[in-house]
Amino acid sequence: MAPKNTICLWYERDALDAANFYAKTFPDSKVGNTMHAPGNYPDGQQGDVLTVEFTVAGIPCVGLNGGPHFKQSEAFSFQIATDDQAETDRLWNAIVNNGGQESECGWCKDKWGVSWQITPRVLTDAVSGPDRAAAKRAFDAMMTMKKIDVAAIEAAVRG
Repeated sequence: MAPKNTICLWYERDALDAANFYAKTFPDSKVGNTMHAPGNYPDGQQGDVLTVEFTVAGIPCVGLNGGPHFKQSEAFSFQIATDDQAETDRLWNAIVNNGGQESECGWCKDKWGVSWQITPRVLTDAVSGPDRAAAKRAFDAMMTMKKIDVAAIEAAVRG
């Protein structure tokens, strides 16, 4: 049975490529059914890939090849919790080194314009923890970073 809620992401024409990249990059991710257009449509032809079902880190998604009319925005992002620097580096580098783009505070974009927050759990724990002075130090450290540096966050927490 199909999930009750599925995230639909609009791609110009590369939904299947994006789904395959996500499936090989993120744990608990896979590519599902691909639907080919049963007829011509404004930005494609009969037989073109129209939609592809995929899962990213356990979240059901569908990619729609809808043409150039709508672009991705930072108003939507996937936030991926990482356990250590090695996992943070692996995911960040996979996105950025595959035509993506660095941003600030753990955010980056993939080459299709989808925004990602690669967020070490140590950062989330620090900024939401009961020691508000440590939270501020961790937050202030994060504000200077692109990719999150786990050791620097841990040092900020220690003061």
